[in-house]
Amino acid sequence: MSEDSTPTEHDSGAVRLVHPGERVGVHEGAEAGHGIRRINGELVAMRMGKLIENGNTVSIDPLSSRYVPRAGDLVVGFVEGMTNNIWFLDIGASFNAILPMSLAPWKVEFGAVREHLNVGEAVLCRVQEVDETHSAVATMKGMGLRKLNSGLLEEIPPHIIPQVIGKGGSMLQTLKDLGQCRLVVGQNGRVWLDGEHDGMRDIRTALKLIRDTAHLPGLKDRIDALANE
Repeated sequence: MSEDSTPTEHDSGAVRLVHPGERVGVHEGAEAGHGIRRINGELVAMRMGKLIENGNTVSIDPLSSRYVPRAGDLVVGFVEGMTNNIWFLDIGASFNAILPMSLAPWKVEFGAVREHLNVGEAVLCRVQEVDETHSAVATMKGMGLRKLNSGLLEEIPPHIIPQVIGKGGSMLQTLKDLGQCRLVVGQNGRVWLDGEHDGMRDIRTALKLIRDTAHLPGLKDRIDALANE
């Protein structure tokens, strides 16, 4: 290294957090990626998050995000309302999803939807289709899809779901082993736990650690240390 060279954030292994409006001083010739704009020849952050350099492109990994539904996503929804033949589900997106009675797992008579699902109840479902406005249609027809009558729900920011699951499901298995619980992670950031009280408490502690430190290196080591306590 020459005398006038300085180690970069990437070289040091440190995480650089940036804020909206902050000028991002990176290598010359860098291109603006997601969350970055070039203003008056300088790269400027448009949102808060972790600065990521991928080749010649600089982008921001957000610290918080809102769920954007995609067809096929497994999600946890809360019933917010209904008509004679449709339930409206809060799935954490900008718009409620609709669950038609024809896509419910029961034989539902017209006008009797409340007998099967009432306001405030939670369901495990899939996004069947999404239109151009991001409005979604949900289905409960499929293996494992059901009303959630037991356990509890935790919420995590949707953008850190990959850290909760881990490569090949390794982190998810670690969490299941930690609490000896059933565990389902919805793509909308809602996590369903069902098991003994102490086991669910341990998983909730681990999920809080992931929420708070997912943007820092060494997450797997921190969770392993928690599991070995």
